[in-house]
Amino acid sequence: MPIEDIHQLISELEKHGELKRVKVEVDSELEIAEIMRREMYSDGPAILFENVKGFDMPVLGNAFGSMKRLEIALEMTDFTEIGKRITEMTRMEIPSGFLNKIKKLPELSKMSNSFPKQESSGPVTEFTSASASFDELPILKSWPNDAGKFITLGLVATKHPETGVRNLGTYRIQILDKTHALMHWQKHKRGADHSEISKDKGEKIPVAIIIGGEPATIFSSIAPVPEGLDKYLFAGITRKEGIKTVKCKTIDVDVPANAEIVLEGYVDPSDLRDEGPFGDHTGYYTPVEPYPTFTLTGIMKRKNPIYVTTVVGKPILEDAYIGKVIERSFLPLVQMFHPEVRDFSMPAAGWFQGFAIISIKKRYPGQAKKVMMGLWGMGQLALTKMFVVVDEDINVHDINDVIWAITTRADAARDTIIINNTPTDTLDPASPLVNLGSKMGIDATQKTKEEGYEREIQKPVKVDDETRKLVDSRWSQYEL
Repeated sequence: MPIEDIHQLISELEKHGELKRVKVEVDSELEIAEIMRREMYSDGPAILFENVKGFDMPVLGNAFGSMKRLEIALEMTDFTEIGKRITEMTRMEIPSGFLNKIKKLPELSKMSNSFPKQESSGPVTEFTSASASFDELPILKSWPNDAGKFITLGLVATKHPETGVRNLGTYRIQILDKTHALMHWQKHKRGADHSEISKDKGEKIPVAIIIGGEPATIFSSIAPVPEGLDKYLFAGITRKEGIKTVKCKTIDVDVPANAEIVLEGYVDPSDLRDEGPFGDHTGYYTPVEPYPTFTLTGIMKRKNPIYVTTVVGKPILEDAYIGKVIERSFLPLVQMFHPEVRDFSMPAAGWFQGFAIISIKKRYPGQAKKVMMGLWGMGQLALTKMFVVVDEDINVHDINDVIWAITTRADAARDTIIINNTPTDTLDPASPLVNLGSKMGIDATQKTKEEGYEREIQKPVKVDDETRKLVDSRWSQYEL
C-alpha cells in the first residue's frame, strides 16, 4: 500500500534509520534553516524538530533529501516507471467491440485506479476556521538577508479558469502579515498562467496552499507534467492508487484529504507588491520584483499537524534529489517524442535549469542539433540554458566521461550553437534581462564527412576481449 500521509512517512523513515528527532528548543528564525543546511550538505537524515520556539507544531525538514528516502517515500527504485505508466496510457486505445473490451479491462482498470476520489471529509478537515492567521505556523526565515519568512514547500492548488484542469505548483510564498502573502509564481509557470486568465476576466483566482500530504502528491506539485494533465491524476499514476480529495470551505478548490494544513484564499492579479530578496536554489539572493498578493480566507488542518518545509541555496541541497527523480521519471516521455535519446542528465550543480546532457543513437548528420531544438520546445526544458549532446557510448551521469567527449569530439567553431533572445528561468542570475537570455548547444557526438569532418575517424582505445576475460578469470590470484 502506498504511503498515505506525512505521519506514515515519518514512521517509515524512522524504521529505516533515515530520521532524527531534535528535542531541544529551536528557533524558526534562521536557526532551523542552518541546522537543515548543514545536514543536507553532509548527506544527513530527515529531521523532525519537536520543540519549536513559540509554537506547539513540530517541523519536518529534509524528508526527501536522499535517493533512499525518495525510494521509501514513493515506494520504487526505478523512477522511470512513472514516465512509463504515462506513456502506456497515452498509447492506450479506447476499446471498441466486446472482445477488445475484455482484452483491455486490465489496462482500463489500472488507469481508473489512478483517478482522484472526492470525499466529504478527511484528516485535514478535523479543524476548520475562517479566522486564520499565518502566525499560527512555524514558517521559516532561511537566510539573513531574506525579506522575511517564506513558505518553501507549500503545494499551491489552482484550476484552469476555463477548462477546470487542476494544477499543483511549488512556489515560494513571502509572508507580509497575518493574512497576506506574495505568490512568487514565475510567468512560465502554470499557476501564473491561470492567474493571467483570471486577470483578463477581471477576476481574482481562488488558491489553496497545501502543507504536507502523500509523498506522491508533493512530488506531483514539483514535477513539470505535460500541459492538460491533472496533477492529482499524476499523483495517482505515481503511486498506482488515486488520492482522496476534499473541497475547501471558503473557496471552490479541491485539496488532498490527507494533507496536514490547507491555507485557503485568493490571489488578486492586479494587487502587485515588492517580493524578495530571497536566497534561492541558484545560490544567490534573487532581487526585489513585483508579484501578486495572496489573501488568506480560511484554514483547514489536522488536530496535530506537522509543518513540512525545506531550505534552498547553493546546490547540492534537498531539491537536488527531487530533481533527479523528475529527470529519471520523465526520460520515457522524452524518448516518446525523441526515440533516438538513450539517456539524459541534469546535474544538480546546474540547478536543473542551467545544464543538461543528452546521449543519442546517432544515425544521420545534424541529428544532435535536431534533438537540441526538439527538447528546447518541450515544456520546462525550454528554460534550460545549455545542452550537451553525446553519443550513446558516453555515460551522461559521469561528468568526466562527458568532458572527455566534449574535448575529443567537439570543435568549438563547428559544434557550438548560440541562440539569442530566448526564454530563460526567472531566477537565472546571469541572463542580461529577466526571463530573456540565450541558449548554448554543444554537439559532442562523433562527426561524419557529411558534417564536414574530412579526417579519418580515430578509433577509441579499448582492451581486447581475450585479455579482459583472462584478467577477469585470474583477478583473485593477483591478491589486489
